Amino acid sequence: MRLASPSDISASAGRGCVLLTGARGFTGKYVREELERAGYSVIGAIVGAAAGPHEVTLDITAPDNCRRVMEKVRPDYLVHLAAISFVQHADAEAFYRVNVIGTLNLLQAIADAGLSPRCVLVASSANIYGNARADQITEAQPPQPVNHYAVSKLAMEHMVRTWSDRLPIVLTRPFNYTGVGQEPHFLIPKIVSHFVQRAQVIELGNLDVERDFSDVRTVANAYRRLLEEAPAGEVFNICSGRGHTLGGVLDMMSAIAGYPIDVRVNPAFTRANEVKRLVGSAEKLQRAVGQVATYPLESTLDWMYNA
Repeated sequence: MRLASPSDISASAGRGCVLLTGARGFTGKYVREELERAGYSVIGAIVGAAAGPHEVTLDITAPDNCRRVMEKVRPDYLVHLAAISFVQHADAEAFYRVNVIGTLNLLQAIADAGLSPRCVLVASSANIYGNARADQITEAQPPQPVNHYAVSKLAMEHMVRTWSDRLPIVLTRPFNYTGVGQEPHFLIPKIVSHFVQRAQVIELGNLDVERDFSDVRTVANAYRRLLEEAPAGEVFNICSGRGHTLGGVLDMMSAIAGYPIDVRVNPAFTRANEVKRLVGSAEKLQRAVGQVATYPLESTLDWMYNA
């Protein structure tokens, strides 16, 4: 399939062209929809064969491939979501090869192609905060990463900041979020799928955890708003500001599905370095872009259950 040329893109892009990495991932699908509704032309960078003129094959660990894609697409914006994001991923080295070096390759390719994008939005993670003791974690909280995923994201942030004098970069730190289409090995989809299947028992790991769960549509809306405001050099939490215990989530699902489930702890699913509580403050984001679209967790769970 032919990749759209710059002239094709400019003719169809009312608000500019966005190169979106991780476009076929869980988050990427919602970000694409959000941006296209707002009038942007989106070129999805994917692993594997492109399915049409609005997709391009991109291996972010290959510098030459990154350079060719940037020279071909010449985007007005970059939204970089591609990453290894599953905390328990077995290959520790891959976290750094993809999350750090892959991001470096993209930024270098922008420079090599002589581009001057309006905004480069790079997704980091609230996991960098680790076991912070604040009731609501702000962006000023010192990082305390406790796993390779979080360490790789923090390393990526430091690397990205070395480009802040050359590119208008915005960093985001999304807290936990979920929605229809998230992989079942993540916590919320696993719980929802058990209730959809009318399972009587569910095996989980650490039960004494509390998380700030947002809806993926909230995250997509926040990314679009940040792209428009382009507060270069800044970092923003993406979160609801509300914590939910695992027991509370199970109670919500019991009410939605109409029956209780028997919860059993499986030692194989527990982590010694588990982050116990992770709840963020969205005040800085709201000051920058205003109120983003929000959904109560009960609404998100009901959406997932009935999808």
